[in-house]
Parts: sequence; C-alpha cells; structure tokens
Amino acid sequence: MIDEAHDTDAELRAAEISIVTTEHVTLQGARSATIAESSSRATVFLGAVSGGLVALGLIATATRVGAAFTAFGLVVLPTLSFLGLVTFERVLQSGIEDHFYARRIAQLRGYYFERSRELDRYLFSVPPEGRLQMQGLPARPWQDFLTIAGMVAVITAVLAGSAVALLAAAASHHSLLWALVFGVPAAVAILAGLMRAQHRTWMRARGEAMFVEEVPAGATHVQWHAGRKGPTSRPPSPPARSP
Repeated sequence: MIDEAHDTDAELRAAEISIVTTEHVTLQGARSATIAESSSRATVFLGAVSGGLVALGLIATATRVGAAFTAFGLVVLPTLSFLGLVTFERVLQSGIEDHFYARRIAQLRGYYFERSRELDRYLFSVPPEGRLQMQGLPARPWQDFLTIAGMVAVITAVLAGSAVALLAAAASHHSLLWALVFGVPAAVAILAGLMRAQHRTWMRARGEAMFVEEVPAGATHVQWHAGRKGPTSRPPSPPARSP
C-alpha cells in the first residue's frame, strides 16, 4: 500500500510539473509574439514616416515651397500622425500583454523554487518583488520614454505639431513666428497627453490582480485584467437562510 501511494504521488507530481512546464513554454512563446508584433508595427510606422518625409522634401524642391507643398504637407502629416496614434495604441496593448505574460511566468518560477528548494543552487533566483525586473521589465521613473510606445508617441507628437505649424504658416503668409507659436505647444500637448495615457495604463496594469493571493481582503468581485478597473470591494452578502 505504501509503495502504491508513493507511486501515485510520483505520477501526480510528474503530471503537475509537465503542466506547469508546458504553461511556461507557452507563455514564453506568447511574449516573443508580442515583442515581434510591436517591433514590426514600429518598423512599418517608421518606414511610412521616412517615405512621407522624403516625398515631402521632393515636393518642396519641385514647387519651391509653394501652395502645392502646403497642400501635400497638410495631407501627408495628418495621415502620418493618425498612423502614429493607432501604432501607439497597439504597441501599448502589446506591451501590457507582455507584462501580464511576464507576471504569469514569474508566478510559475516561484512555484519551481517552492516545490524544489534545491533548484536555488542552479537557477537564477530573486525575491518575488524582483522577478519582473529580472525579465527585463523595470519600473523606473523614465521607463515610459524607453518603450516602443514612448518612441512612437514622441514621433507622432512631432508630426502632429508640424502639421499644425504648417497650417499656421499657410494662414499667416508663411510666418515662422506663428508657426512656432502654434506648432510647438501643440506638439508638447500631444506628447504630454500620450505619455500620460501610457503611464496611467501601465499603473493600472501593474495594480490589477491576476492570482488569488493578490485579491484584496473583502473583495467579492474582481475584473481579471479584462477591463479598465482592478479589484473592487463590495459589502459581503448576508448568508442565505435555510427554510
């Protein structure tokens, strides 16, 4: 009986390890997919910006910065700005997805060390609060500017500010002063808005519960990183009375 129980426990442990390992590999592949998508979308955006600016330069040379250049610029620059906005939104979503995958991987690594203490000598082990930083997700003050979304936000703000400046210059008979007065604040305001949106999205993602032990005490309803809100607490329902 003892041998049978021991064999059963060994089989369950092997099946458990197989399930966790498979989940780890799957999550790692999902992280690679999100990183690849973000990189490809940023590459497409930068390619479009490069092509648009080259075309704008050729039009400027051919028309000597005339009315045709202004009309072409007012079409190209807003279009590139829109492309930048949608790229920003998508790469930010991909970054959040990567964050959630990394948190799940960190949880699985914690399971490895809890179940097999001897692994501390062979695997890179850090305290629970440092597991995300170990996977390349630090929480530094200027980290928002180092993400792909932050890079796209800066370029998009410059493009949108340039569109506003070109419009102001055309309306003021090519006045550089009016172009700067309207273009620079517009670029700064758009950049500030995008960076604020990114920062709030990241703060909300970092505070969302993913595991049972992360649910606050007294919370009876949790949105598992599917919406914009984290765990919400409600008064406990009174116990049902038996008839």
